[in-house]
Order: sequence, then structure tokens, then C-alpha cells
Amino acid sequence: QVQLVESGGGLVQPGGSLALSCTVSKPTNCVGWFRLAPQKEREGVASISGGGSRYFGEFVRGRFTISKDNAGTTVILHMTNLKPEDTAMYYCAAGLGRCGLREREFSVWGQGTQVTVGS
Repeated sequence: QVQLVESGGGLVQPGGSLALSCTVSKPTNCVGWFRLAPQKEREGVASISGGGSRYFGEFVRGRFTISKDNAGTTVILHMTNLKPEDTAMYYCAAGLGRCGLREREFSVWGQGTQVTVGS
């Protein structure tokens, strides 16, 4: 069973940057980040496949990047130009199937890390 450990959440001012890290216990085909804001549905933020293909939610609009180390066990979501509407609990997830932003492709989920954008 793959295990995930997330880190890097916190409070940041609008326009600021933040990096979230997800460490997986062994490489999987896809690692992604999702977020859940109050009174909203969970949505896909970004994901990266074992081959390096990347997928982003439409709202990202070039503000976020996702990368992984050579071992494929640490995935970094780097977020820039953060806005108050980016405030949410961010979850790392891993899957063995087709990579993308469909939740059903992810079978293992982390506990989440809170990102708050405000002054």
C-alpha cells in the first residue's frame, strides 16, 4: 500500500508563492494534487505521470507548476501569484491508472494540508 506525506501548507499573502511537497513511499504512475474549499466541490489542481506528463486545472492559468524528483517519490506543487480563491485544503493523491485529474484514477489520498491566502 502506497503511503503519502504532505507538507508545505500555510498562510500567504495575495500575490505570494507557496510550495507543497508530497512524498510517496514508492513510485506510482500518477501523483496529483486536489483541493477542497468550503462550500465547493473538490477539484483537480495538477498531476504528473511517471513519464513526466503534466495536467493542470483550468483555473491554474500558468500560475502553478508541478515537478518530481528522479526517483519519482517526491512531487512538488509550486504555486505563484496566489489569490484568496486559492484558499483550500490541498490533498495529494496517487494512482496506478491513467494520469490526469479524474478523482477515480487515484486510489491513495493524503490527509491534506491547509493553504490560506490572505493578509
